[in-house]
Amino acid sequence: MFVRKEFERVSPEEAGVRPEGILAFLDDLESGYTEMHGLMIMRHDQVIAEGYWTPYGPGIPHMCASLTKTYMGTAIGILIRKGLLTLDTPLSVIFPEFIPEEPSEYFPELTIRHVLTMGSGMTAFPEMEGGWVKNFMAMPLEHKPGTYFWYNSVGSTFLGKVVEKLTGKDVYTFLEEELFPKIGINGKNVLYGIAPADADMWAWRTVSTTEDNLRLMKLYKDGGVWEGERILPEDFVRLATTKQIENDTNGARERGELDGCAGYGYQMWMCQHPGAYRADGAAGQFSIVIPDKDMIVAMNQNAPGSNPAKALKAVWDILLPAVVDEEIEKDEACAAASEKLRNRLRHLTIAAPEFRPYAAGKETASGKYLVKDGSFDLYCLGMFAPEAEPIRRFEIKFDEMEGTILWESVDHMSCCLEFAMDGTRRFNRFRSPWQFATQCYANGVWESDYVFRLEELWPENNSRKVLRFSFGDGTCTISQMKGGLPGQPLQEVLTSALKEV
Repeated sequence: MFVRKEFERVSPEEAGVRPEGILAFLDDLESGYTEMHGLMIMRHDQVIAEGYWTPYGPGIPHMCASLTKTYMGTAIGILIRKGLLTLDTPLSVIFPEFIPEEPSEYFPELTIRHVLTMGSGMTAFPEMEGGWVKNFMAMPLEHKPGTYFWYNSVGSTFLGKVVEKLTGKDVYTFLEEELFPKIGINGKNVLYGIAPADADMWAWRTVSTTEDNLRLMKLYKDGGVWEGERILPEDFVRLATTKQIENDTNGARERGELDGCAGYGYQMWMCQHPGAYRADGAAGQFSIVIPDKDMIVAMNQNAPGSNPAKALKAVWDILLPAVVDEEIEKDEACAAASEKLRNRLRHLTIAAPEFRPYAAGKETASGKYLVKDGSFDLYCLGMFAPEAEPIRRFEIKFDEMEGTILWESVDHMSCCLEFAMDGTRRFNRFRSPWQFATQCYANGVWESDYVFRLEELWPENNSRKVLRFSFGDGTCTISQMKGGLPGQPLQEVLTSALKEV
């Protein structure tokens, strides 16, 4: 049974942080540019603020996206500590069977160190078909390794393949044995996104909790040692958390995104604040270490486009000025602010659904339907996930303030999605061969008398799915809004169905 030592929780002022500053930080995060899901702030190894926006919670694993890369880099660090390779081990030594017949000029120089820093010299992805590891080794090196930063997921996934080659275990099994239990991460609660074998992008697949990500970076803050046990080599940690390569290759400085061009270490980003570094994933999955403040800030959110940079800016501009070295006087104003913060962190929630449960066509819309053209499904699958089995027949039922969609799965199991129309969301749990996510919150609203919008929120996927059901005389047209990772464009897929008599 998994047991871990919990962190001490104290008030912000006890750790030298003004509660008013954290309140202002929350004000900014809730101002509209992002949808926050989880936040933990630690100082002096004590948690001073923690909150989750319902329906997200402390025990619900959340998509990491490329924050996963730091887990991959950590696995390599453990291999180095165990003496299974070094930073300067050439890739040709690890995979001699994949040495290309006509290697690039720089191929003999390509080492694990270069892959860790996104400095392999490549500028394009290998083909997935025909064995992508072999194809990766044969890719042209346009630049001398270590001289050009090219951010990508293939190299990070390659690190996982290195673990597999040297240990005979996939990278997640290796981490469950060598990392997770040692630093207090419940490996049974860490999920892995599903992908076909020929596109197994381990570099974005981890789904873990906000605290898991904080614990990972606390290991780095403490020099690779956890409760007296050395897990990562000291020198590896020093290099991983400091600038190893220039990374302004996509115009971040020109756009004013200083956290995107402050340098890159080993599978983690440097920050504009001196000495700070972070694990970083799409849509604002951050675990930030700020050494000069002895602080860690872990965040999960869904910030579209370039808005994750705004959340980082809020850390520097709003949160850090609230950190002081001297003892904070616990006067009446401080006590009131601390109590206000404590209450606020207990009542966080994402925006509530709309309330429009009434429509003239509601009664006649209920019934059984046969899909005639196109297809649709009710799962919210991640990038590279295999296609879900399409729904061919379904029954939709509308009651006063709730409804259901019933369908039959490919293995003839009866499935049911419940949705709320009362201004809340209904919780559903699915076990599917197509995806790792199991939790779905669903609600629906009538956009007009004959158009019903179904909204699904999948917290583990950090994803939403929207379907519009347009009802006619014995017909139903389904407009399915499908997307992969947050912030990606959505694609509209039309499906038509006939009502069965």
